[in-house]
Order: sequence, then C-alpha cells, then structure tokens
Amino acid sequence: MDHAMTHFGDRLTDRTRALATPLCVGFDPFIDMIPALFGPRGELATLERFFSAVIDQVAGKVPVVKPQIGLFEPWGAEGVALTARLAQQAQDRGLLVILDAKRGDIGSTADGYARAFLGDKAPTPCDCLTVNPYLGLDSLQPFADTARQNGKGIAVLVRTSNPGAQDFQDLDCQGAPLWVRVGERLAHLETALMGTGRFSALMVVCGATWPDEARRLRTLLPKSLFLVPGYGAQGGAARDALAGLVPGPAGPEGGVVSSSRAILYSQAAANATSLADWNTAFADNLTQAIEELRSASISVAGGR
Repeated sequence: MDHAMTHFGDRLTDRTRALATPLCVGFDPFIDMIPALFGPRGELATLERFFSAVIDQVAGKVPVVKPQIGLFEPWGAEGVALTARLAQQAQDRGLLVILDAKRGDIGSTADGYARAFLGDKAPTPCDCLTVNPYLGLDSLQPFADTARQNGKGIAVLVRTSNPGAQDFQDLDCQGAPLWVRVGERLAHLETALMGTGRFSALMVVCGATWPDEARRLRTLLPKSLFLVPGYGAQGGAARDALAGLVPGPAGPEGGVVSSSRAILYSQAAANATSLADWNTAFADNLTQAIEELRSASISVAGGR
C-alpha cells in the first residue's frame, strides 16, 4: 500500500469495509501490565517484543492501531524511536496508524510538528495525527496542509472522553457549548480534506462516554471521520461508542472505536506463561471486542 499517494479517508473506509469492523487497537505501554514472558519490566526491549506480538495478532483483523506517544516518551529518545519502529512495522503489515500525540502550536512551530509526523518521509510515520485546536484555526492549518499534500489525516480534539472534558468544553459560547463551536468551525477543513470517497481526511475526536454529543457532532460534520476513545477501560459501552458512526455496506463506518487497555491487558493474557498461551488469550479477547461492536451495531440498526 502506497500511503503517500492515496487519501486517508478513502484508505480507512476501504479497510473498515474489508475487515467489517471499526475497531482500533490503542498501543498504551504500561510496563507493569505486560506479562513477564516478554522480558524484564525495566527494559525497553520488553515493550518492543510485546507490541511486535500485538501487531502480529491484530494485522488482518482490525484496520488501524493508535500508538500513544506520550507513554513511550518517558523512555526518552529510545522510546520515541521505538514508537517509529512499531508504526513502520504496523504499516508494513497493512495496518493504518493514528499517532496519538495531540500536538498544537502556532506558526512555524506548528509547521515543524506537521512535517515531523505528517510530512513526506516523516521520522515517525503515521497515517493520521491527533491535534489540539484550542490555539485557533490558524494553528490547525499547517497540519491540514501537510496532511493533504501527503495523503494523511488529522484528528482534532472536539469532545474528549475524560470526565474533566466538561470543565471547558461545556462552557457556554454564545448560546452553545464550546465543543459545538469548535465542531462548527471545522466544516471548512472537512471540505478541504475530502477525497474521492464518502469521508474526509478530517477526523474528530469524540469520546465513547458522550453518545448524545456524538450524534450532534455528526449532524455538524456529516463527512468527517470519528475517532472514538474511551471504549472499554474508560467505561464507554459498545452501543454508545457507535453513536457517531454511520451505516455502511459492511457495518458501521465513518470512524473508528479505540480500545487500548481492555484489549492489550486482559486477565487471561496476563496469566499466560507461554507465548502460545498468550497468543490464544489475546486472540480470544480481540475476537470478543470485535463481536461486541458487531452485535451492538446490529442492535442499533434494529432500533432505527
């Protein structure tokens, strides 16, 4: 797959349909939760062995993975380098990569971030980058421009899954919550980042814990992709996680539902004493997550 010569929205839609699931597996490295069979907990090599095994398990089963770079960065430059290696490994296996870095700045600094993650031959490869809009629309433009030039996408924080999201995002802004005003102001980027298919390369972040808000955001941005964190460990239910997605020929599409800890660190996998046992436990847990979303989508469709 030539990631630079196609459109992120089109690629994601194609992969979601081909695999009949919108599930995204987050790469959140919690060293204390990784089974001892992958190596000593104080070594970065343990993370690499673990996530390489995860890539082997999820390739061909889900369309996309989401490394959380903030959990690799405490390991310093070597942790960032590992993020890049895992991202490249995932892409080589046919997975799309959303890099969760939540970058945001103004002017030349935003341009530097954009080139570092979305540029041609970026040192940390990805298909889409999470970005923070709260410095204004001009701070998003370098990311949008670089993404468009290189067939990539941006995922803009709009309604995040954490409880404290309400502290600022729910503040009244001329008669509507601030998050609604952010969504409204993104409409021009939705148009600018359209490809030839159904969805834009603009992705918006709306947590699984806010299904009503997701439905409202979908009316504001009908062609945007949704990145839905908070499914699983953060308390979001499967039915709620699908609220902002739309029916497609192979099931829900128009975004991805991300789960990290609930998939990576199941109790059965944690108890594994051999790689074979871990592979079986991980595969069973992944299949269960995929089936939960599929069952929820059938329930949602039946309720329409």
